[in-house]
Order: sequence, then structure tokens, then C-alpha cells
Amino acid sequence: MPKIDLSAIPARTGSSYPAQYQGQMEGRSQKRLGDAAGLTQFGVNQVRLAPGALSSLRHWHEQQDEFLIVTEGDLVLIDDTGETALAVGDCCAFPAGDENGHHIANKSENDGVFVVMGTRTPTETGWYSDIDMKVEVADGQMAFLRKDGSVMGDK
Repeated sequence: MPKIDLSAIPARTGSSYPAQYQGQMEGRSQKRLGDAAGLTQFGVNQVRLAPGALSSLRHWHEQQDEFLIVTEGDLVLIDDTGETALAVGDCCAFPAGDENGHHIANKSENDGVFVVMGTRTPTETGWYSDIDMKVEVADGQMAFLRKDGSVMGDK
């Protein structure tokens, strides 16, 4: 099955973030292309952002590389250096361990789409630049904690 039938892959909405942050992911949907194709060494997702939507909370990964390419629309990379306009064909790379928190925003009036690829590691720690939160992943389970490691409560 080398060719992937995009129409056969369900779009996922919502977020795994704690309740107080889930609303910030309104307007984002994704299709897990790599999972649909049986890939196990790296993830590949097609992400669609409605006008005003964000790809994620601003974050960076300790162990996992990320790479993306814009395939539709006009988007904006927001990272520690500011805002960078992205158009179809533009690419971004986020090496593991680079503490430059990033996310993609759609500030246009039309949908924007990008494909993102990332390393899959057995464990991972991700850090959220703008809030007191980190995520620890082990055995397929995600634990959202404060940056000092204490348990987060819903606020």
C-alpha cells in the first residue's frame, strides 16, 4: 500500500492537553498518515488549521526531532525569535534538544495545512515555553506535570 488514501483516514480533533488548555486547540484537526501506513519509526501527520487556530501550545522536545512542510495556505511560525511567515513549500526543522519553543498559527482567513514528521522514541519529555507545564511520555502514556515535576490540577 505505497499510496495512502487520504480520504480513508479520519480527521482527529481535540487535544490530550489538560482541560484548562484544550480550548486553545479549537480549529485544529489532524490525520495520522504514518499510523495509517503502518510506520513505526517516525510519525507523520497532516495538520489542518482553520482561521485563528494553533497547531499546539508552544513547546520543544528533549529527544525528538520535528520537521514540517506547508502544503496549503499561509501560516505563521511563532518561536522564541518572533513570527515568521510561511507559505506553500516552506519548511521548518526543530532539532531535538533545541530549547526554542515553537508552534504554528493560522492568522489568515483561509485554512492552512502542513505535514509534520517526527521521531518516535520510547520515552520523551516536552517543555511548554509559555506556561508552567511539561509532558513526560513513557510506555505510550502521557503525564502532564508542572515544570518542577509536581502534579497539575485543573484550574
